Amino acid sequence: MKADVVVIGGGVIGLSTAYYLAKSGVEKIIVAEKKYLGSGASGRCAGGIREQFSSKPSIRLAKKSLDMYERLSDELNFNILFRQGGYLFLAFDEESMEELERDVKLQNSLNVDSVLLEPEEVKEIVPELNIDGLLGGSFNMRDGIAFPFPVVWGFARKCRKMGVEIRDFSEVSDILVRDGTVRGVKLGNEIIGADFVVNAAGGWSSQVYHMAGLEPYNKPVKHEILATEPMKPFLEPMVIDLTAGLYFNQSMRGEIIGGIGIPESPSYQMGSSLEFLEAFASRVTKLMPKLKGVKVLRQWAGLYDMTPDSLPILGETEIEGFIQANGFSGHGFMLAPIVGKLIAKLIATGESDPLLEPFKYDRFKEMDVEPEHMVVG
Repeated sequence: MKADVVVIGGGVIGLSTAYYLAKSGVEKIIVAEKKYLGSGASGRCAGGIREQFSSKPSIRLAKKSLDMYERLSDELNFNILFRQGGYLFLAFDEESMEELERDVKLQNSLNVDSVLLEPEEVKEIVPELNIDGLLGGSFNMRDGIAFPFPVVWGFARKCRKMGVEIRDFSEVSDILVRDGTVRGVKLGNEIIGADFVVNAAGGWSSQVYHMAGLEPYNKPVKHEILATEPMKPFLEPMVIDLTAGLYFNQSMRGEIIGGIGIPESPSYQMGSSLEFLEAFASRVTKLMPKLKGVKVLRQWAGLYDMTPDSLPILGETEIEGFIQANGFSGHGFMLAPIVGKLIAKLIATGESDPLLEPFKYDRFKEMDVEPEHMVVG
């Protein structure tokens, strides 16, 4: 069997890429997902989408992606439950406050309308917050949240209507390379020839690199998250305590959903821990006393596909036709629409958009790209 493109990974990155490939006129596209669609990070994240980043490459990409998210329900003809209540960053120490000041200045220079806030102004946005010890914050009303599964389902439905073949529970076991060029994949017992193979496997993308004989620069790291019982809606923005690495928001159904960063070694272990629950509960109830006594209904984990500079790996490699869309370091859901569109353009036309240049695979040989610091959770 022969395909024009095989996309490895059935999350938002892989499905977005397949959709924009089909939209570009590429005819034979196969998406291979080893479990069910959205079984990786796409179905395990909080759904946040923001422009507030600390590096120029991230901000430029995120701004374009947010533009697309604002229109995505209409484009896919599928309600992704996108709402824009803003992102509220909080700083409780001098280092975090200085970082917010630098970041907002950079964001403003790139036409992102984030603002610095005094503690009393933070309290006006979320009156329930305890601002004892707070030095300040930043806020961007345009940032928002989408429900992850409808984004996955919307892209998947549109892909199928456009003739994309989606194979779930189908694991790629090998990448076929000859004379420095990708030739296809081994999918189960089947050999599928392909002119292009896209590695959109998220936390498992390092394994795909190995299959092709390349050294991966990214590593999977477990991050936990939880959801509480529903409460009467009171919280509009995503709240991020930059000092503690904590984030939380309230879903449309009223649950508080959030996480906090605790040290983890690279692995594929995704079990829940009491250490995470204690750390999250201790910090979030201090920050928002209203949450004391609220019951936790569910706790789970996913993988951040981390790179040395916390920026994704996008585009070509030394193996012709082997295209990367991975290493998102917790930001894949946010960037999926624009990344899918740019990767599709690269494959369909051979043109690499300038937005992709900072994210090239071989950048780690020089490490000449400014790292992204706004990695939370």
